[in-house]
Amino acid sequence: VQPVESGGGLAQVGGSLTLSCQVPGFLFTYAGLSWHRQAPGKERELVAAITSDGEYTDYADSVKGRFTIYRDNSHDLLNLQMNSLNPEDAAMYYCCVQANGAIYWGQGTQVTVSS
Repeated sequence: VQPVESGGGLAQVGGSLTLSCQVPGFLFTYAGLSWHRQAPGKERELVAAITSDGEYTDYADSVKGRFTIYRDNSHDLLNLQMNSLNPEDAAMYYCCVQANGAIYWGQGTQVTVSS
């Protein structure tokens, strides 16, 4: 039982990427979902989170206005639209699922930003 991320890759400064996380269906409906990232030599940090009903979202100050987290309930997907990328956004991005009193992490997808 593990979420699976996709969509990482190389983007130019100022460019965009969309990350997706396939969440196991039996977890998705009532799960709190979030994206985290970890750059080399740094601690993992919360990027964005969304409640189980999709009504509330929260973002790290560094990505507010540039990133959008959203749920695709039809496909059990968690997405992260990332715009206006800068070199500081380069990191391994992880999907996190909180459900049934447990926390599930994906293996991550790498985002690289070139100037």
